[in-house]
Amino acid sequence: MLTISQLASYAGVTVRAVRHYHAKGLLPEPERDASGYRRYDAAAVVELVRIRTLADAGVPLARVQELLVADDEEFAAAVEDIDRRLRSEIRQRQRHRERIAQLVAGESLALPPEAVAYLTRLRSLDVPEEMVEAERDAWILVAAQIPERMAFYMETKERQLDDPNVRDLYRDLAEITQWSADDPRLDQAAERLAAQFEQVPDDAWDEEMLPQDLADLLDGVFLSSVPGARRILTRLEQLGWTGWTNIQRLEPAG
Repeated sequence: MLTISQLASYAGVTVRAVRHYHAKGLLPEPERDASGYRRYDAAAVVELVRIRTLADAGVPLARVQELLVADDEEFAAAVEDIDRRLRSEIRQRQRHRERIAQLVAGESLALPPEAVAYLTRLRSLDVPEEMVEAERDAWILVAAQIPERMAFYMETKERQLDDPNVRDLYRDLAEITQWSADDPRLDQAAERLAAQFEQVPDDAWDEEMLPQDLADLLDGVFLSSVPGARRILTRLEQLGWTGWTNIQRLEPAG
């Protein structure tokens, strides 16, 4: 007869594992002998090896007892079901690994590749990082709401960056965000913006429109984070333009 330590050694498990299997009802717990110790026979070793083999194969302990008493047909069906579950878990864990890998990549976690490429191009053009980060956060919101439109928006933005005036405007905007609300240079900045808007075909504005609730959210960020935002928008309206995210030409009065 074997002590619990000897049983564990024969079966290749720990004493703690034996006690755990006792607690789960998988391995019968023998009565104590006259000296107060539990003694195990060879059958217990065989049973423990079977339990360990199933557990090592990934069989949930909740299903081990079922397999221990199953006939060949039941055993095969149960193993097939467990294998199917394990394959599903493996696929899920692989997706988790892919997401974790994306965390290292930073921006690519929440943005499609074309948006990441666009942000990279902004940096290559020496656009200040605070402007790049503001663009990034805005596009994360857009990508979360209308991912199917991101390819179009990024193609449009890339095309705009081919214009040297647009590139200069990005650099100017980073400085503008630091100006006070009464800085007279804001009017000049708005006039430069309006001049850029005039170069865009009217039908292009409609194509680039975001859903209005999303545009309102982004406009709110602009108004709350840029001291001179309201003055810029006021001057733009005087020049015939309204909006910041969804820019529209105002119809002439009368």
